[in-house]
Amino acid sequence: MTETQTRKADHLRICLDRNVQFNEVTNGLERYRFIHACLPELNYDEIDISTNFLQKKMGAPLLISSMTGGTEEAGKINYRLAEVAQYYKIAMGVGSQRVAVENPQVGKTFAVRSIAPDILLFANLGAVQLNYKYGVEQCLRVIDLLEANALILHLNPLQECVQTKGDTNFRGLLEKIAILCKKLPVPVIAKEVGNGISAAMAQKLIDVGVAAIDVAGAGGTSWAKVESERATDAQQRRLGATFADWGMPTAECVETIRAIAPNIPLIASGGLRNGLETAKAIALGADIAGMAWPFLQAAAESEEALHALVKVLIAEITTVLFCTGNATLSDLKNSGALQKLPIS
Repeated sequence: MTETQTRKADHLRICLDRNVQFNEVTNGLERYRFIHACLPELNYDEIDISTNFLQKKMGAPLLISSMTGGTEEAGKINYRLAEVAQYYKIAMGVGSQRVAVENPQVGKTFAVRSIAPDILLFANLGAVQLNYKYGVEQCLRVIDLLEANALILHLNPLQECVQTKGDTNFRGLLEKIAILCKKLPVPVIAKEVGNGISAAMAQKLIDVGVAAIDVAGAGGTSWAKVESERATDAQQRRLGATFADWGMPTAECVETIRAIAPNIPLIASGGLRNGLETAKAIALGADIAGMAWPFLQAAAESEEALHALVKVLIAEITTVLFCTGNATLSDLKNSGALQKLPIS
């Protein structure tokens, strides 16, 4: 097993077996509450939670966020996730495909298109790899491997700082991202990994041609804690512990980015755990919502657990629409039904 494969296996094991969630920082969505409509004047059965994202029709505003790949166990999880994504017509991202570039034999652990021919599917590479001999060729390879609809470039400076021998040269990446946005045949999505994207940084990414933003804010899995668990020396373990709660809450990222970029396709992720939080994120301005940890837990258990998870997420989102008097997600966004609670 290569060093990258070992790291992938460690990430999967740690996320499943250890408490690597943020200690104190939340996703911020608890600061918001919907106005209840006691008489919604709707038929629950006619509520429509379908949506379009990057010109693709989705059955619900849900993304199975990027998680894994590169090992046999990861491949099994990706295939289970893809089957459920296809069934409910929701989007899916895979984990970083750097391991498949280094070792093409593990590409099959990512290649889920045959199982999910109709879904919105995202390839994934670390943006920092553009400073480590990656370019258009490698991006095309991971896009082709998945037959992907878009490429996620994930941004993870804190994780690379805590990771033993992490890649920490982030200089000049905006210019290189601009080149990819011009040359690649699919849209580029910029995504953090759990520490958030500010409005100012989102504007810079949009200015160089990024087609969508996934805020991946604070409040869920802390990759500083994950890397701290993996660390082999005391300094890296301490770094991970010190920065375990670093980042901007997801709600803050969504609200501030939408304020400066009204039309950018926007994904809310980072600590979302249910359909109520999904609906809050959409009412704040997100187009769809991504979750990783809940899907990983369910996928590791069984296909039945995955189906049960998606069913309840759909029921929760639908219930929010019904109990706020909104027939569609667009209606919810424009309803003003979400209130920010006063700080106590």
